[in-house]
Amino acid sequence: MALATYSDLKTSIANFLARDDLTSNIDDFIDLTEARLSRELYTRFDHDRVTASTTAGDQYISLPTDLRKIETIRLNTSPRRVLRYYTPNSLDSNFTTSSNGTPQGYSIIGSEIKLAPTPDSVLTLEMIYSKTIEALSDSNTSNTILTRHPDVYLYGALHHASVFLLDEVKARQYDELFTRAIQEIIVTNDKERYGSALAMKDDYTKQLITITG
Repeated sequence: MALATYSDLKTSIANFLARDDLTSNIDDFIDLTEARLSRELYTRFDHDRVTASTTAGDQYISLPTDLRKIETIRLNTSPRRVLRYYTPNSLDSNFTTSSNGTPQGYSIIGSEIKLAPTPDSVLTLEMIYSKTIEALSDSNTSNTILTRHPDVYLYGALHHASVFLLDEVKARQYDELFTRAIQEIIVTNDKERYGSALAMKDDYTKQLITITG
């Protein structure tokens, strides 16, 4: 059957398990799968762009609630300025708390970005970041990963189900399939994202192996 929705996925998992006493646990198996995907899987579909306005005299701007990793932050000045990341301590040591001007760096404090120097005017800040996975649920019945790679969800959930059932053999088998699916998605994403540049690198590597092999 096609795994197009959250309901389809749960039905398929139940069919593979061939048990009717784990229905209430299937949501947990999917949640655990998404937790691992959030740690290990990055694709071009995870990236998003947001803008925010600074406030004169205020160092802090709220982070997106779905943030997983910041790729870059820049000011839409002329020319554009990419802000440098500092640890909280190094940001404070490089910029005095009383300094005001155009921000040059930032750090992360809890759920906020801390800018330095403190903005002295209203500026537009642009952030490119990778998002957390849109968790499947009865109200969010699909996402990009399920649409493009339903097998990774299925193998991940079956692995966690096997762990729950203390079936070491199946847990290992499904984990191998789950891990391979993640790696294949990463490779596919890199080819889609970098195109010919990645192909040229692969050709060069193959030639090098042939020469030295």
